[in-house]
Amino acid sequence: MAYEDDHFIDSSKLVWNYSFFTADDCQAFKEGTLVTAHEKFGSHFLHLLDTPGFYFAVWAPNATAVSVIGDFNGWKKQLHPLFVRLDHSGIWEGFIPRLPAGALYKYQITGFEGKETFKADPYAVHAELRPGTASITWHLEKFWHDEQWMKDRKQANALNAPWSVYEVHLGSWMRPDPENENLYNSYDDLSERLVPYVKAMGFTHVEFMPVMEHPYDGSWGYQGTGYFAATSRYGTPEALMHLIDRFHQENIGVILDWVPSHFPADAHGLYEFDGTHTYEYEDMRKGFHPDWNSYIFNYARGEVRSFLLSSAHFWLDKYHIDGLRVDAVNSIIRLDFSRKEGEWEPNIYGGNENLEAISFLKDLNRTVYKSFPHVQTIAEEASDWPGITTALNKDGFGFGMKWMMGWMHDNFRYFKKTGAHRMEAQDDFTFSIMYFYDEKFMLPLSHDEVVHGKSPLLYKMPGNEWEQFANLRLLYSWMFLHPGAKLLFMGNEFGQTHEWNYNRELDWPLLQFPAHNNLQECVRELNHLYTNEPALHELQFDKKGFEWINIENAGKGILVFKRNGKNKEQAVICVLNMSTIPQTNWKISLKGKTQWKEIFNSNAGKFWGSNDYLNPDIISSPVDKKKKVFEISLHIPPLGAILLK
Repeated sequence: MAYEDDHFIDSSKLVWNYSFFTADDCQAFKEGTLVTAHEKFGSHFLHLLDTPGFYFAVWAPNATAVSVIGDFNGWKKQLHPLFVRLDHSGIWEGFIPRLPAGALYKYQITGFEGKETFKADPYAVHAELRPGTASITWHLEKFWHDEQWMKDRKQANALNAPWSVYEVHLGSWMRPDPENENLYNSYDDLSERLVPYVKAMGFTHVEFMPVMEHPYDGSWGYQGTGYFAATSRYGTPEALMHLIDRFHQENIGVILDWVPSHFPADAHGLYEFDGTHTYEYEDMRKGFHPDWNSYIFNYARGEVRSFLLSSAHFWLDKYHIDGLRVDAVNSIIRLDFSRKEGEWEPNIYGGNENLEAISFLKDLNRTVYKSFPHVQTIAEEASDWPGITTALNKDGFGFGMKWMMGWMHDNFRYFKKTGAHRMEAQDDFTFSIMYFYDEKFMLPLSHDEVVHGKSPLLYKMPGNEWEQFANLRLLYSWMFLHPGAKLLFMGNEFGQTHEWNYNRELDWPLLQFPAHNNLQECVRELNHLYTNEPALHELQFDKKGFEWINIENAGKGILVFKRNGKNKEQAVICVLNMSTIPQTNWKISLKGKTQWKEIFNSNAGKFWGSNDYLNPDIISSPVDKKKKVFEISLHIPPLGAILLK
């Protein structure tokens, strides 16, 4: 027998009674303020009495017994029991000596009314490859090489910096064997293939669809069971760290899709963890998600808040993540989300706001920006709920950005129209400018728009093949010239012709055809323009950054606007023709500059345009020298976008 850190240890036992927790830790956990709970809970490698092994801690407040079972003890029940703390915290813990890293394990929990469950560790950092469901003892160890990025990312992740995000599902971007749907590129493979591709395309950030462990491939990661474990489909946790490190070495930020809204009912997961509704609401009017057949976190419970806040902290800290895209925010904050009258209970004030969920999201942003001031949180929130990106001290939610779902839906509705029908619907196209500055918006063309019968983006566009590609180039031009951050789902950059399928790689052979190859070149060019022209990003969330020059000719499909940077001398002029009718010698009055040059034309041959209606020389004539008003004459291609500097 001996003492270690003031904790009594009986070295004759299979499990030693040892604790990481202080009384303050337990109190903070209960209050929902322990944002580093992952440093206490889970399995942790350490030496006690010069003996290596793993310490375990799990929260199971209604359990009457908890044991660790695994391949190291033949999965025998009750052979390695944990000790419950006597402070009524519901925490069970213990140290198993000589247990190596890489061992499979679960918790055997005897809970409410004797109900027995076998659960994966909620705080595990590594998990067994599906269909296995066990956790794995693991000692995270990574030597990073992204010091320069971490030093400079204050500038790269600022809201006045370019944010061009490439959204990726790691399992279906590219595969080593397109015919074998069970074979994936590893994290290491992606380090060699995905990183240089994103770099060459000019994207500033990459966003991974959920890489947290999940049992079912078809959930795309949105039905997660491991909130601290990188999915083992593609390799070890350190291999994912290496992938992120490689992106950082190329000055590319990494955003993770993070899902604090719901979790599945898989037997090894969080549902009824100790035989009772531990992580989820007990009242299924709040606790069950009818759309996704999953369960909703109990945001009123401090221990659950500590769990979720720690998950966010973990990825930002241990994995050097630059941003969290928070999934399904609208479903979190609304009690009546996807529920009919009578299927939900109003809050204490009679409203539909989930007050504790709103409080949680504010705590999330407060926690994140306090500990990691140079990252961003991005809300996927599809309604007009106010204040999503308003500062916390102004009674907002405090998110850095919000997906602009209205822009996306309005534009799809608009672009599907043809001819006079399109000209009659110009308000759909321009409406986003009316409310853009209500929030700090990211413009998404995401995975959700190219699945479930919605068709790939190319086939949402009307007309013959040439017109479809011209419309798609026009849509992308509008996105990059519009104020705000940008997000493009993989495959959209070259005109994917199939809906996205998580079980197969993208249609890379399409790049042998000029139409697709040149569309990819158009996106590359737009990325570089957005990044290199300060006027396109410096004031992207400021009303001063956008100015209509001519909207009076919208009936003919011609729209002209200016994008301004901090230096007015760097302003650019954007000209869009939404119709199939070209215009020659179109007159535009501009103030200030007398000389302009065309720096982008979506109809250029290198983009698979017709290579006419270009403007190598722009003639400028004085209209009012005193007021510095000049008139320029332009050729404007059909379904085309022009950028002047």
